[in-house]
Amino acid sequence: MFDTGNTGFMLVATSLVMLMTPGLAFFYGGLVGRKNVLAIMLQSFVSMGWTSVLWFAFGYSMCFSGNMAGGTDIAGIIGNFNMVFFRGIDAMTPLAGNNIPLFVFIAYQMMFAIITPALITGAFTNRVRFVPYLIFLTVWLIFVYFPMVHMVWGGGLLQSWGVLDFAGGIVVHAIAGMAALASVFYVGRRKVAERGPHSIPLVALGTGLLWFGWYGFNAGSELRVDHITSMAFLNTDTAASFAAITWLIMAWIFEKKPKLLGLLTGSIAGLATITPAAGYVTVQTAAMIGIIAGMVCYGAINLKNKLGWDDSLDVWGVHGVGGTIGVILLGLFATTAVNANGANGLFYGNPGFFVKQTVAVTGASIYAFLFSYLALIVINKISPVRTTEAEEMNGLDASLHGEEAYIHD
Repeated sequence: MFDTGNTGFMLVATSLVMLMTPGLAFFYGGLVGRKNVLAIMLQSFVSMGWTSVLWFAFGYSMCFSGNMAGGTDIAGIIGNFNMVFFRGIDAMTPLAGNNIPLFVFIAYQMMFAIITPALITGAFTNRVRFVPYLIFLTVWLIFVYFPMVHMVWGGGLLQSWGVLDFAGGIVVHAIAGMAALASVFYVGRRKVAERGPHSIPLVALGTGLLWFGWYGFNAGSELRVDHITSMAFLNTDTAASFAAITWLIMAWIFEKKPKLLGLLTGSIAGLATITPAAGYVTVQTAAMIGIIAGMVCYGAINLKNKLGWDDSLDVWGVHGVGGTIGVILLGLFATTAVNANGANGLFYGNPGFFVKQTVAVTGASIYAFLFSYLALIVINKISPVRTTEAEEMNGLDASLHGEEAYIHD
């Protein structure tokens, strides 16, 4: 009944995407100071547990019940609750239109749900308490991530309109980046300045895990093994590589030295930017997207620094800007010569598709920003969001969690 090759591949892809969240924890953990390593890593790892609980309870049903699974959704914005607690699903239930078990798809999409809110945490390092973060994680998933998944991938409004997002330019990176920017504006600047990344080798380890996992993130989004799978895989690596080298060159020119941290950051920018387009563009276009990602995201971070926004780990500049321009570039360069199930972009004679992509990512970004900012205002009335200056001074590891990453003699 099931194709064992496709099923096995998707289980591997699911495992790769799962590995990205620990990779993100190492990436962020290396970028913060020694007194805040565990706090930022915990914010990633707790999503692995709590998001999975929500996904089992009602998250999957909110995302993918309704039009895709029979029945109706709610105004094309959110699914129904027919599959809460995976009701009516067993090991023999197939994914509609595919030859893999539905449980494999459920697990694969759960890994996306886990990492997306964790991306946001890099923006407000050292400044947000744990309980308010857990509340924010919960409401953000329910009111931003789950509806966006349904609208783009679950047969909802945007998918019906013809919007394409291969692996999460809108659904993951754009909305996470704009939520991060909203949190930066709400919580304000750090009161205690850090000296910079405490361990660039940890950042390198995290980058390697993220880059490795991204093959499952993008190539796995084809949900089977075919020529699009191989194209998405190669496009992912190509864009990441060109973006990394572009960033390195940019930093070398403007900062006078070739820096490992710049190379690592550039690769993540390239990965985020190619994500929505990986299965819809040629490898030559992927290389160009990587170059554009390196230049534009580098410029965005420099703009952020000039404006004084304390986006600690550049979530907006890398993920928000990268995901957004990736969706827009898809509107320019998509071609059905690569993927017959895709669309032709502006440069292939279809300006309407470009307009749809631009409107969709703009609208999603504005909504994610506004909801995130308002959510933090409300959460602050329940439990103070911002850490105190004393907590920042002592470090969140010890003051909030009673643990320390490093032993002091």
